[in-house]
Amino acid sequence: MRRCARHAGAVCLLLLAALLVNAVRVQLVEAGALDDDPANRRGAIERYAQPRGAILVDGEPVTGSKDTHEHLRHERTYRNGPLYAPVTGFSSQTYGTTFLEHAEDRTLAGTDPLLAPLPFWPELTRSRSPGGRVVTTVDGAAQRAAYGALAGRKGAVAAVEPDSGRVLALVSSPSYDPGVLSGNGPAVDRAWRELNADPDQPMLNRAVRQTYPPGSTFKVVTAAAALASGVVRDLDEPTSVPDPYRLPGTTKELTNAVDGCAGASLRYAFTWSCNTVLAGLGARVGLAGMVGAARDFGFNEPAVRIPFAVAPSTFDRHMDTAQLALSSVGQFDTRATPLQMAVVAAAVANGGTVRTPYLVERTATADGSTVRTAPPRPARQAMDPRTAAQLRELMEGVVTGGTGTRAAIPGATVGGKTGTAQHGVGNAGVPYAWFVSWAQGDDSPRPAVAVAVVVEDASAVRGEISGGGDAAPIARAVMAAALASEVRRSRDGGGGAR
Repeated sequence: MRRCARHAGAVCLLLLAALLVNAVRVQLVEAGALDDDPANRRGAIERYAQPRGAILVDGEPVTGSKDTHEHLRHERTYRNGPLYAPVTGFSSQTYGTTFLEHAEDRTLAGTDPLLAPLPFWPELTRSRSPGGRVVTTVDGAAQRAAYGALAGRKGAVAAVEPDSGRVLALVSSPSYDPGVLSGNGPAVDRAWRELNADPDQPMLNRAVRQTYPPGSTFKVVTAAAALASGVVRDLDEPTSVPDPYRLPGTTKELTNAVDGCAGASLRYAFTWSCNTVLAGLGARVGLAGMVGAARDFGFNEPAVRIPFAVAPSTFDRHMDTAQLALSSVGQFDTRATPLQMAVVAAAVANGGTVRTPYLVERTATADGSTVRTAPPRPARQAMDPRTAAQLRELMEGVVTGGTGTRAAIPGATVGGKTGTAQHGVGNAGVPYAWFVSWAQGDDSPRPAVAVAVVVEDASAVRGEISGGGDAAPIARAVMAAALASEVRRSRDGGGGAR
């Protein structure tokens, strides 16, 4: 009897040991796989059990949460969703997260350890902190001005503060309401299908994820390279570039839309956007010089984040001289995001120094206590201050008496450059209208804003489409709003801080 009892006890101990080993195996070895199993809804239920933290513009939330009293309890809500969609992205119970909702997910979801009141507090209590706040650099007035001025036309606007790199506006049009993707019902699936099937691609963030041929706005980079290399020593010296200009090694001739470009000075060619002169100057600078100049402005950088990823802007490193000439006027394979071209304008305004753009000023706990501030952003010199001063002079001339007069703002110095970029097979597509610019209030010690605008479907007859006519008024509206915000901050005692 005792022997049977001992055997039964041994078997029970073995079974208990097996259960313990299996529990350890499940918790330590298979925990990750079980957590990631699509059939396991506990993680999703926990994720949406509390409200998501807010994304702030001008100190006010542009996102919120709605209690549905369902298993996935809190859905994301958006205030002025289409206006801020290129900044916030979406947070969907079905389709995940994008843009700031994705890049700052740990803060917004409350899982960032720095949000906890004490170290290791979440691990000890098996709880999560309330969702934190993400304070953006966006200027609400500039954002609204850009969105309103685009008026639903396909295109994008990017605006930055030249001496800091703060992103003041990111607008993409047409846009969409991220709130229609927040939940998990049939309406969300239907909205997802409709948005993805829309030929106008409303979910494409054209300001940072779409690259375009920059057209004549790239002449800012070419002019800088020509001045820095010594190919041009005097803004008013004739360049001896003929009109038409035969592309080297070909029989193809480049022409201009304006008169007076034959042998024109850099000042005249820049003011009136002579393709022949800038193409010829780019060819004289040479491939190495042009590639280096483009790199210094930010082209060919593979991993720009603001904090979400920005599509690389590119300038081909391997071209013959004819291709180089075309690339020097923003054609051939040259591609740029609107944000990159805003950075180009900002470098001119900022004395030649490029500040890396960023979109998040700081993150904070739910009660507003700062968790992280924006780290120091690396700066590089795109050109020396003397060259930058010459470029400022050229860009001012475009606005005071050239192709960009519709960007002028009373009480401010404005510099700009127009562009009309051909695209499509055989240049058959409707040209893109570009304008890049910067503005400095007459009473301000520094430029307030640099802007890039691209309009894809310019509302004009093909032959009448121009950066000066279609894009410059949009840039003017954004610059005027940013200048007004600067004055308001100065009056309220905030200076340039946000």
